[in-house]
Amino acid sequence: MNESLSELIDLSQLRIGMFIELELGWMSHPFPKGSFKISSDKQIEIIRGLGLDRVRYVPAKSDLAPGSSAAGAGEPEPGRDLNGGADLERANAAAEELRRRKQRSDLLSAQERGMAICERRFGEAIRQYKLTVEQVNTKPRLAMEQCVGMVNRFVSEILGDGESAIRLLSDGMGDKASMHPVNVTIISLLLGKSLGLAQSDMVDLGMAAFLHDIGKTELPDRVRWLEENFSSAEYKLYQEHVGQSVRLGQRMELTAGALQAIGQHHELIDGSGFPARLRGDSLSMSAKILALVNRYENLCNPGRPAAAITPHEALSLIFAQLKTRFDSVALSAFIRMMGVYPPGSIVQLVDERFAIVVSVNSSRPLKPRLVVYEPGVSKHEALILDLEQAPAVGIRRSVKPASLPRAAMDYLSPRQRICYFFERAIDPSVAQEAL
Repeated sequence: MNESLSELIDLSQLRIGMFIELELGWMSHPFPKGSFKISSDKQIEIIRGLGLDRVRYVPAKSDLAPGSSAAGAGEPEPGRDLNGGADLERANAAAEELRRRKQRSDLLSAQERGMAICERRFGEAIRQYKLTVEQVNTKPRLAMEQCVGMVNRFVSEILGDGESAIRLLSDGMGDKASMHPVNVTIISLLLGKSLGLAQSDMVDLGMAAFLHDIGKTELPDRVRWLEENFSSAEYKLYQEHVGQSVRLGQRMELTAGALQAIGQHHELIDGSGFPARLRGDSLSMSAKILALVNRYENLCNPGRPAAAITPHEALSLIFAQLKTRFDSVALSAFIRMMGVYPPGSIVQLVDERFAIVVSVNSSRPLKPRLVVYEPGVSKHEALILDLEQAPAVGIRRSVKPASLPRAAMDYLSPRQRICYFFERAIDPSVAQEAL
């Protein structure tokens, strides 16, 4: 627009018939266009509520009533038929649409911020693990103090007021060696809370989970991750990582509770574990938790990514085939916490749509939060759907990522590596209106 043919006027000067230009983005006002002729008092009212000091007025395109001018007070002329009812209805509808757009934009921003915080903190924990590996032999005491500081922060937040949600993160959060201990730490601490562990026991559990595999750094690369085709010699060498982890933990001066859990993290209650083939009550509760979570994480994220199974499949396999190996109390709490469809599961809804589970409230796991494949919505603008707030929507079944249509696969981006962090569960009722 040629600004020499327009002028900026105060909002009090607005009159019906004026042609104005709103110098705002389309998301910031409810009108179909940013430039238009004012046709009702309701439009003037809405414009005055946009937070502007002045607006641009174009006299040449305006159609003011005789005797009126930009200096007028903006009052309607007596007896003039402004078709006010229809205009008011349209204006109200436009204002409501603006409110919904703004609410959706705010929700998307909140989602992005929440994910960014979780991924940043997961990355910090990975860097801490790598630093610990570097320092454990030369500065063991310093390494221990740094780990305790991090675990204490996690425990304080998880045990704090409010409920926690288990959040699925993006791919590429780290290599297996550093990602695995962080995953195991987060899930173990959430399970420890579900089982009512005291704060000191939670810290011991967190330290054991974070450092349970640190002894693998003393092993040859080829035996650091268990493979089905290991020879008996390779399997025996692999088992040595437990003792190596305990020795490094002793060097770091870990507590007796943390050392015990590290030493027992491959023991199973039926006596089929290693290195001591302990049974049942011989295992600490921290060790029982750690053995279960460690197995789940390794099923989802094995040494060979091609051998990975989905979180839903991993949970089903443990319950159907391996439950005699794990403590029944810990396993029941784990299933209640993770839900039937843990974060990372690909599902089909009762209305046939596909979705990925991205978050589970550990206190209400049967109604997870999903990202649903919606072809008409950009995947970067997809709002998370909380099934607790959508009673008409349900999950019909779990599906393998490979069975998804190509478009749904690209949209949902099933994770090759499953990474979890925790976040404070928020009241989702505000999100429902924008869905």
